[in-house]
Amino acid sequence: MDSEMSHQDGNYNESPAKSEVIGNGTVTTMANSRLKLRVHPNKDHKPEGYDDLDLDFNPSIFSSLERYLPSNMLGIPRDDKAKFMREILLKYLPSGERHRTQKHQEYREKIKSNYQPLHRELYALNPTTFFLPTFLKAISDNTEQSFRSIISEPSPGIYVFPMLQPDFCELLLSEIENFEKWVAEAKFRIMRPNRMNRYGAVLDDFGLEPMLDRLMDDFVRPLSREVGGSSLDSHHGFVVEYGEDKDLDLGFHVDDSEVTLNVCLGKEFSGGELFFRGSRCERHVNTGTQSEEAFDYSHVPGRAVLHRGRHRHGARATTSGHRINLLMWCRSSVFREMKLYQKDFSDWCGECNRMKKERQRSTCAATRLELIAREGESTA
Repeated sequence: MDSEMSHQDGNYNESPAKSEVIGNGTVTTMANSRLKLRVHPNKDHKPEGYDDLDLDFNPSIFSSLERYLPSNMLGIPRDDKAKFMREILLKYLPSGERHRTQKHQEYREKIKSNYQPLHRELYALNPTTFFLPTFLKAISDNTEQSFRSIISEPSPGIYVFPMLQPDFCELLLSEIENFEKWVAEAKFRIMRPNRMNRYGAVLDDFGLEPMLDRLMDDFVRPLSREVGGSSLDSHHGFVVEYGEDKDLDLGFHVDDSEVTLNVCLGKEFSGGELFFRGSRCERHVNTGTQSEEAFDYSHVPGRAVLHRGRHRHGARATTSGHRINLLMWCRSSVFREMKLYQKDFSDWCGECNRMKKERQRSTCAATRLELIAREGESTA
């Protein structure tokens, strides 16, 4: 029974939290190692703030994750809740990576203390100047009908919609150029967005993280319900650059995200289409593509495409001009924790779904044959 869920409250089985006296004489509530996160959030619980604590992760992650704590942990001291949640989050950050995380924080501080932003208005999200009116209205109305009025789904699990104002795209492009100019003049070595892209910059690294936090919380999360994005709590925000003397294309891959937002900022270019080949769980990532899963998407400045991070894709060569895209890899620590206890991903993995349907067809066929055989016996 240890691994079974309670049907009453959606929790995994809980053991009482234990209190013990530690070396300095203070009493702390220690979570039993058997405690696990709730399957569904406690919507009635108001989480605490963690901004004033010295944490390894973004404080908003802890506030979001708190709603998923077992019910008997919600009333314990904040520091103890933070410790329990930190232990969960560190499962996804190997020990060798922790030192790198600390170095990365120092790297960010060095940039922020030396780089002078060109357009400070970009560093706080202003919806009316950032987004198109149609996009803002859909978010404000927050209904299925309002989202359908702006979003198209040209292929299963791929959502396309107009999003950014042209002036905002120009400002962000200008800020990126200013940052790259500072990097060249200061001879500062910057970290690139990921191992696949040799060009581009991590927006979080030079001060845009708070703006992107709000973009994810207030705008990406509501749009991501169909692709499991209701529990998003962290992101990796960056720009990539393609064209002559830049990256030309991008190989077939999946993203390190639960939900990916990809918006073209410009400029003039040809080629660079995204090609999608269906969502897959880790076990089936290298399986074949069904015909209905193949889809090519052409970029338009200001227009966004939203999809699961596990939706396999790549980018064809940018044959002329210069293309720059804004990407947000949005992540959910809750989803990653719950994935450890799941075996069936047929609700989003195309191969799991195909295998499930095949099993159902086989079962139906076997049942039909058995019924025919019984009917023959009864008439004999």
